[in-house]
Amino acid sequence: MPYQETIDYLFGLQKYGIKFGLSNSRQLMALMGDPHLRFRSVHVAGTNGKGSTAVFLASMLVAAGYRVGLYTSPHLVSFTERIRINNVPVTEDRVIDLAERVRLRYEGLPSTEDGRLTPTFFEVTTAMAFTCFAEERVDIAVIEAGMGGRLDSTNVLTPLVSIITNIDVEHTEFLGDTIEKITGEKAGIIKPGVPVVTGVVQPEAIAVVERTAAASGAPVYRMPKDFGAEPRSAGPEQIFDYRGIGKRLVDLRIAMVGQHQVGNACLALAAAECVIKAGMAVPDTAMRTGLANAAWEGRLEKVAERPDIYLDGAHNPASARVLADAVRELKAGYRRLVLVIGVLMDKDYRGILTQLAPLADRIIVTRPNYSRALDVGSLAAEIVSFHRTADSAGTVAEAVGLARQGAAENDLILITGSLYTVGDARAVLRPGATGALQGLKG
Repeated sequence: MPYQETIDYLFGLQKYGIKFGLSNSRQLMALMGDPHLRFRSVHVAGTNGKGSTAVFLASMLVAAGYRVGLYTSPHLVSFTERIRINNVPVTEDRVIDLAERVRLRYEGLPSTEDGRLTPTFFEVTTAMAFTCFAEERVDIAVIEAGMGGRLDSTNVLTPLVSIITNIDVEHTEFLGDTIEKITGEKAGIIKPGVPVVTGVVQPEAIAVVERTAAASGAPVYRMPKDFGAEPRSAGPEQIFDYRGIGKRLVDLRIAMVGQHQVGNACLALAAAECVIKAGMAVPDTAMRTGLANAAWEGRLEKVAERPDIYLDGAHNPASARVLADAVRELKAGYRRLVLVIGVLMDKDYRGILTQLAPLADRIIVTRPNYSRALDVGSLAAEIVSFHRTADSAGTVAEAVGLARQGAAENDLILITGSLYTVGDARAVLRPGATGALQGLKG
């Protein structure tokens, strides 16, 4: 079927909702020849920073000369972004092929007393990604969990190292309503004897991770206790020294903006140390080069100049708080801040606004092109509760135009609130920016 029909089929699987459990994933993996057993992996869970940490690590492994798979979600503009090899998205033809083969395998199963196998969107896309990585003979794949960890469809893996970036309140209807319960779900990716690298900071979260790891005989390395950064400068290029589990590296550089990215880089460096202990060579030069080359779309990504426009997918209060800290530093070099924001109705949008609205000199509310998006009127009404006024735009494209019309060259425009908002903005501001792998097997 054509590419758009394939994407429609995949997103049509959302009618089956979100299913926690590994039964469907294990069945799909078996139908595809157990691809998850044919490559080494690193598994990444946590509330925020998963994608950035995964990209830092994947970039280091690529610099070390390995063929590296990367599986992340959601995408910003094209579905192909979710499945990458050596940091390059797969082609649309490859997506068509993978989706069709997975679909034919599970639709060809006979019905059982439990009915037919009805996998979810994420279960099918995970099977597609793992099949691609196995067939492309990647040396290692960095895999981001979709939600939670214990019952996430990616948790069929036994990785070389597990990463739990941090913990905050999210998806309470699925993961629980306390830090302890949410941490318990995230810590479900811990496997017997497999080292754990983590940036969790709450005492109750640390206790859950350490208790779970101890039960599995898995060593735990915590930031900043066991590794961390010694910052040396901030700005367009951040420079820091790394105090590692077993090594020290000085004058490391990253282009990603925000002090939080230094922490994400350290998590990736600690994971790389664990990969080395597992028998894969990752020279110091590869670590240095990989960090410097790492780029992650939609995370304080600068996409235009005069006025400068930054995109960031902060979509919960914790990530908005981190973004606010970074923006306070950025603002010093600009006349004023124009905030363009669109959020989803099932997110804590009041918590997001609490962090970001006070920083803005002008606010434009909008709505991403997504079914769960909060309508513009409701979002504008929330802005009023902060004793502020806001301009409104029915689409993200209109909001971008409105922001540019009233901005001076030395203003800063920040577009945020949801990865869907960022994706819509990136499609306008950086059309065709997503590359694709050529020559992959069909």
